[in-house]
Amino acid sequence: MAQAPLLQLSDISLTFGGEPVFSGLSLNVQPGDRVALVGRNGSGKSTLMKVMAGFVEPDTGDRIVPPGISVGYMEQEPDLSGYETLGDYAADGLGPAEMYKVEAAGEGLGFDPARAVATASGGERRRAALAKLMAQDPDVMLLDEPTNHLDINAIGWLEDELKRTRKAFVLISHDRRFLENLTRATLWIDRGAVRRQEQGFAAFEAWRDKTWAEEDEARHKLDRKIKAEAKWAVEGISARRTRNQGRVRALQALRAERSSQIRRQGTAAMELSSGPTSGKKVIEAVGLSKGFGDKQIVKDFSLTVMRGDRVAFVGPNGVGKTTLIRMLMGEIEPDAGSVKLGTNLMPAIFDQTRARLDPEMTLWESLTGDPEMRVSGKADQVLVRGQPKHVVGYLKEFLFDERQARAPVRSLSGGEKARLLLAKIMASESNMLVLDEPTNDLDVETLDLLQDLLGEYDGTVLLISHDRDFLDRVASSTIAMEGNGQAITYAGGWSDYQAQKAEAEAEAAPKEKAAAKPAKESAAPKPKTQPKGMSFKDKHRLEELPGVIDRLGAEIGKLEVLLADPELFTREPVKFKKATEALTERQEKLAAAEEEWLELAEKAEAAG
Repeated sequence: MAQAPLLQLSDISLTFGGEPVFSGLSLNVQPGDRVALVGRNGSGKSTLMKVMAGFVEPDTGDRIVPPGISVGYMEQEPDLSGYETLGDYAADGLGPAEMYKVEAAGEGLGFDPARAVATASGGERRRAALAKLMAQDPDVMLLDEPTNHLDINAIGWLEDELKRTRKAFVLISHDRRFLENLTRATLWIDRGAVRRQEQGFAAFEAWRDKTWAEEDEARHKLDRKIKAEAKWAVEGISARRTRNQGRVRALQALRAERSSQIRRQGTAAMELSSGPTSGKKVIEAVGLSKGFGDKQIVKDFSLTVMRGDRVAFVGPNGVGKTTLIRMLMGEIEPDAGSVKLGTNLMPAIFDQTRARLDPEMTLWESLTGDPEMRVSGKADQVLVRGQPKHVVGYLKEFLFDERQARAPVRSLSGGEKARLLLAKIMASESNMLVLDEPTNDLDVETLDLLQDLLGEYDGTVLLISHDRDFLDRVASSTIAMEGNGQAITYAGGWSDYQAQKAEAEAEAAPKEKAAAKPAKESAAPKPKTQPKGMSFKDKHRLEELPGVIDRLGAEIGKLEVLLADPELFTREPVKFKKATEALTERQEKLAAAEEEWLELAEKAEAAG
């Protein structure tokens, strides 16, 4: 017998003074649902979640929650007014016996319940809101970008908690790995319509592309039918005017159907332009140490960054990632050691606080008022990579419409603010990018485009991110900042760092164990034969390799599609050369990974 829905929306319509956000929308959340809610920035994901939570009243339709069912909502901008501390807010509505839940969530998410609301940052407020939701443990959890402002350790904690829960939840997130690991169904908002697929986010892109291909084919058939009917109308209607009025009306209906179809929003026309080539050696840091009071940021840290490197910095919030990058850029003096910057550097900086955006300025003013983009004597034009361009035309390239051009920056969503900041950065030539949390709030398509642009960028990239998938796709090396001044360099992205760290720990464990044994025990005779099984390192690697193989296969597929363009070599020889080299490298890595998997699988079978 089918279970009754925990939450039901029936025939919902909603309009905010213009085009309908939703029309005739119906959906259910069932017991045990683990749903990804996806769609482009501005498509209405947060609005739909607010309707589901009961925070926004639709124009028409019903929201139905059965008696006794609780629905919890974690919004992007929680209101903490009236509470003295973050803990007071998070514990509101809980009994004394349940206070441990807030403390556990606070520890896992990395926030201090005793922190005063008045001095708490936006990230701390969001973590308190998430802790409140997790402690309440409602029947349905609605989570709007829960991973924003969380470090990787906190994301891992939240992921584990959601894997264990038996409650239903709906997630909005830009973090691919988080969605892939947690969801079993997908709600897709596209041009006011909501589709559902009973597969998790891992299957979303294939479903989306198939849907769009079918839509394009149907539109193409409709265009051909209209063309044929229009030709008949011109050539044959005069002889059969009375008898064929029905066919004329049918043609009018076809045209009305075609005009009512809403065009898909294209991807942002983002472009990165490399300036003059920098020196081969971009940064040389030797013996850096830096501390603030009792807190040690780095101790005796050295790093050489070469032109074209993509260096990622990872670690818990507050460990000093931004401080280290600012030292490497020469903005902060180290307590000890030295930093030497290479020649001819032209950096562009994306800061996580969006400090370059004045919330009270309009989007128009934000671009035309920037000294780096100002065109002398032209109030409606901006300088884009050396060429004047109308400000509205440039905003449209980043998916803003003409009405938004005169709206204040504070009216934008988080993803729209990120796109506006990217528009400012990409207007200038650069040969070095410093990206501090660039992925927050961006939709999947814009993230894909940013990854592709960084892959083609000729300059150097310094990157701070907690997005594991993004790190794997972009980083060529990873600096892991683990606290107490420790900063260790690993080759590759996040998954590579985790594998190398696990391998080092597995190798160190027997030595530490042997050193801890008493002298008598160490002198005891060893058995003549020892069973040869799977080591921790082998087991970890065997579990990890399928993901590595899938990622390499996907990258090879993208490169093969790119190289299939017969004009690429003539049009962009440098890009062709880089893509060819990258394809060869990934094919070699894939072959090695597959061989390694076979060996480990055989070893596991023998040990089992």
